[in-house]
Amino acid sequence: MKQREVWLKNATIVTMNPDRQILDGDLLIQNGRIAAVGDVDPAQAVGAEVLNLDGQVVLPGFVQCHIHLCQTLMRNHADDMVLIDWLKRRIWPYEASLTPETLHTSAEVGLAELILGGTTALLDMGTVHHTDAIGEAVKASGIRAHIGKCMMDLGDEAPAPMQEDTDQSFRESLRLHQTWDGVDEGRIRYAFAPRFAVSCTEDLLRRVGEAAADLGCHIHTHSSETEYENEFTMARYGVSNIEFLKQVGITGERSVLAHGVHVDDDDCQILADSQTCICHCPSSNLKLASGIANIPRYDEFGVPVALGADGAPCNNNLDAFIEMRLAALLQKPFHGPQSMPAERVLQLATIDGARALGIDDEVGSVEVGKSADLVVLNLDDDPGCGPGGDVVARIVYTAQKHNVQHVFASGRHLVDKGELVGVDLPRLMARARQDFKEVARQMERWC
Repeated sequence: MKQREVWLKNATIVTMNPDRQILDGDLLIQNGRIAAVGDVDPAQAVGAEVLNLDGQVVLPGFVQCHIHLCQTLMRNHADDMVLIDWLKRRIWPYEASLTPETLHTSAEVGLAELILGGTTALLDMGTVHHTDAIGEAVKASGIRAHIGKCMMDLGDEAPAPMQEDTDQSFRESLRLHQTWDGVDEGRIRYAFAPRFAVSCTEDLLRRVGEAAADLGCHIHTHSSETEYENEFTMARYGVSNIEFLKQVGITGERSVLAHGVHVDDDDCQILADSQTCICHCPSSNLKLASGIANIPRYDEFGVPVALGADGAPCNNNLDAFIEMRLAALLQKPFHGPQSMPAERVLQLATIDGARALGIDDEVGSVEVGKSADLVVLNLDDDPGCGPGGDVVARIVYTAQKHNVQHVFASGRHLVDKGELVGVDLPRLMARARQDFKEVARQMERWC
């Protein structure tokens, strides 16, 4: 996929810039970047392909800060379970059964869904093995990603392939960092990904904290998704889950903790003081009955927050629109109708997610000089979104992924008129069905 020079004309542009400007006008993409916003000088756009949007909405591509591309083939096969049973009876046996080939297919299917839904950047946690397969799928997809090998060196309840030696887990993570961090002019980065305190030794977590600080890279883990994690760290280490992560060096401005449902004020203060980001995953937390993260409280403390869909088996969708709508609605019965306004939620899904990944100088808002990571929505021709109203509210409360008409990532046209460019979806999905059958056969030895 080549970068294209494109003149988007007659658009409503939701910039998410510091002034939160909403403009009626044009946008010019050149050399993979946004060259002009609002008014475009025709002399600057000579030779550009013209795309007349006729009032369609342009906004930054969505940034999802907690995804499991490795789990996509398990969608619809791990429903109606609590987290620990879900892991032990479904997810760990599934991940133990993946090969590089089936993992690559899983990642391809997940990426196809994400791109069609307007996601152009993500933070992914892989499984214990074969992380290079995820890197290759991301590289081919054209979108921006932080990837990381899942690390698990504690506990004996996971299948044997999921149980790691501490030294081996750490060495492999360092190799992957050397291989993938900075690929394609920084489009792909590496993040250390210890699964959670329950499946990682204190030694491994301390090594991760030190290495991430030395290398200047991100840490991606789960935290406080259920009360069990607090009970575990309290029994083993005498402190809450968040306090334990602080003690071993996992918190910090380059750390993203998925979920953060079960926290107290002391935990919030730790997160705020260290500027550790919580990735809110509302659909996953509801489906696994983990609870509802108190986002207004995080905002009050000054804790950074982003959004993510989590994995397909605990959500059944990788859809930023669903996560935005739920993120807005869930808080209102508890904190009032103005507790999570639409603009705040769109901020979580764009510039705040970019800031959590340290890429807000490149993406997350529509500004001259930034990478052309953009989504175009057709709202006016959809009776479910029209006939008008506040454009940000329409995006958060009414839009769905079928409204996505175009997606650009680094100036590459990945979705054109609602169709994924360069991907034979029927062929991909036929391969995915066949690959899942093979994975399911392998799972029988671990279930």
